Amino acid sequence: MRIGELAARAGTTTRTLRYYEARGLLPARRAGNGYRTYDDGDLKLLRQIMTLQDFGFDLEETRPFVECLRAGHPEGDSCPASLGVYRRKLAELDALIGQLSSVRAQVGAQLARAEAAVPGGPEPKCEFGGDA
Repeated sequence: MRIGELAARAGTTTRTLRYYEARGLLPARRAGNGYRTYDDGDLKLLRQIMTLQDFGFDLEETRPFVECLRAGHPEGDSCPASLGVYRRKLAELDALIGQLSSVRAQVGAQLARAEAAVPGGPEPKCEFGGDA
């Protein structure tokens, strides 16, 4: 298939495909007429990249998964390098969750202090410039 068809089937743009090609993630095969050509295996590579990016993986983190598929494995996450990327991403996510939990606790404590400062009193009026 040509680049436009691959882009349409994957739900992306030809510009994105050219970028992936330049980064070495998609093959740069050309037909005799100079047009880029792709097959269903390339569509699988592209879907793997896009799924991982939807999960928050950066483009370079997708490389081990692409290489695993290119090596003939049925899934991009069946190779040790891919599993390593998963482990690093989970550690990164756990750290972010910890940071967010800490911020949430601080905001909750601040709210409790603010509410305690006006026991039984009227709701404070907050006016912002404009039509107030």
